[in-house]
Parts: sequence; C-alpha cells; structure tokens
Amino acid sequence: MSVRILALVGSLRAGSHNRQLAEAAVKLAPEGAEVDLFEGLAEIPFYNEDIDVEGSVPAAAARLRDAANAADGLILFTPEYNGTIPAVLKNAIDWLSRPFGAGALSGKPVAVVGTAFGQYGGVWAHDETRKSVGVAGGKVLEDVKLSIPGSMTRFAETHPADDAEVAEQLTEVIARLHGHASEPAAA
Repeated sequence: MSVRILALVGSLRAGSHNRQLAEAAVKLAPEGAEVDLFEGLAEIPFYNEDIDVEGSVPAAAARLRDAANAADGLILFTPEYNGTIPAVLKNAIDWLSRPFGAGALSGKPVAVVGTAFGQYGGVWAHDETRKSVGVAGGKVLEDVKLSIPGSMTRFAETHPADDAEVAEQLTEVIARLHGHASEPAAA
C-alpha cells in the first residue's frame, strides 16, 4: 500500500528554495510513499466564514481540502517571513482546519520543514507552523524536523535534490512521516 503525502509550499516565488526542496521530496520519496506537490495556494482566497458555506466554497479552497482529505499525511515546506509563517501557508492551514474538529488536517500526521536565508533555517516559522497545525487538529510530528540555513548560498548553484546531505535528511523526514501515516488510526 502506498502512502500519499501532500506537500504544501509556503513560498509562491518561482525560484523558491522551499519549492525546490518540495520538488526534491517528490523525487526522493522512498518506496511505498508518494509525495504530491499541491499547486494553487495563490488562488485560494483568505479564509472567511462568510464564503465557507457548504455548496459554495471557492473552487481553489475545495481543491485544497479534497487533496488533503485524500492524503495520509502532509509535509509543509516553509520559509520564514519576518520571523514567522508566510500568509499563504497560514491561510491554507485555516481552510484545512474547518469545520472545526473535523477539518482535513484532523488527526493526520504533519511534518514541517524548510530552508531560509538566515543562520537558523527558519526555525521560528517552523515552530509557528507546527503550533498552527496542532491547533487546527493535525498530528504534528514534533520530533521530525529539518531546518536548512543559508539557502541563498547553499542552493545558489545546487538544487536541494543534488545536495547529498539535504537529500539524505529529507529522505529520512519522508520515511518517518510515511511510518506515522501508515500507522492504524487510534480508536
């Protein structure tokens, strides 16, 4: 049985190193794991209960929910914007948190990873993302972490998939997420 892992990227920039890291995850997924990179976070309107009405949920938000519902687990790739989580990723988490207690994140294992220019690799954003996902009902894998510092230098001429150390660490993250996602749900 293959485990489906949905990847969300918190940067919309075409040359984003976090997007490249997500592409590496797709490429490096171990046997039995399939990583699907979600496209379209930019099209999802900001969460608003007035438009989150059964039968008229915006199409982009419905696509995100459907993708998350079909996944066995999620991996979120986030840079750090001004010391915290990018708005586009927070918005996705907000949409996936509803309906409260039964949203698409509810009970699903979620790993948070990423890269940033600074010397800590975006750990503040990663911590904030884990917090938000936990409040939204996701099963945050607190011990599965990967924060890669110095992205602008490290990946200036090398794609993350071609960086042996990063490839090994990312493969381990996916394998551990795979293990959590394939565990039987708690009764």
